[in-house]
Amino acid sequence: MKTSKAKPYFQRVAPWIIPLLILLAWQTLTGTGIIANNVLPQPLQVLNVFIGMLKSGELLTHIGISSRRAFSGFLIGGGLGFLLGLINGFWRTAEKLTDSSIQMIRTIPHLSLIPLVIIWFGIEEPAKLILVSLGVFFPMYLNTFHGIRSIDPGLIEMGQVYGLKRFSLYLHIFLPGALPSILVGVRYALGIMWLTLIVAETVAANSGLGYMAMNAREFFQMDVIVLSILIYALLGKLSDSAAKLLEKWWLQWNPNYASR
Repeated sequence: MKTSKAKPYFQRVAPWIIPLLILLAWQTLTGTGIIANNVLPQPLQVLNVFIGMLKSGELLTHIGISSRRAFSGFLIGGGLGFLLGLINGFWRTAEKLTDSSIQMIRTIPHLSLIPLVIIWFGIEEPAKLILVSLGVFFPMYLNTFHGIRSIDPGLIEMGQVYGLKRFSLYLHIFLPGALPSILVGVRYALGIMWLTLIVAETVAANSGLGYMAMNAREFFQMDVIVLSILIYALLGKLSDSAAKLLEKWWLQWNPNYASR
């Protein structure tokens, strides 16, 4: 009985063990002077900066701007990737027409396009939206396409036996069967979303978390730079946790997810 109660408690605590150990090591190394403060500030110093910027409203402004850019790009690029993945997954003709071109474009590192995007669009919002959209497009496209093509033919035949027509077959067989793969694409795309945004904001921006970090670099404010990195990590973790909740909610019928 005690074991059964202890197990859920450990599962709740386990994700925090490594972050707490890292925080402890960070405090120990910086507090004892093994790592100098001009190389890495102490956690309490970063916390004080966080509180100060939070009170002034500057931090929330930058977080809001970065989040808006990130999720706007995700909706545009992810939506297009999902739609094209569905089309190419369902129709072989569309795949033959577009898939080869998409794969060629996919091999180009989208961050290498930053100089070209800046020349075309400057450092305003369209530049960031385009870069983020490009970054999230391919994970969503590939995972949606793979999910559709990986459907068990036996399930399709069973649906046809039960009288499901084309639209009902797509809605009740194809989409639920492809959903695990699509949600993996969502989680992967969310990670690329933040990675792309931080690079775009440090190179071409006049606001946002990346700009805040680059501006702090000019004045050698290590505590602000570290705070920016930690906030990016936290936003990435929150996005991934939201995607995992969607997995648990939408895939309740799947025994591999229901037990999580």
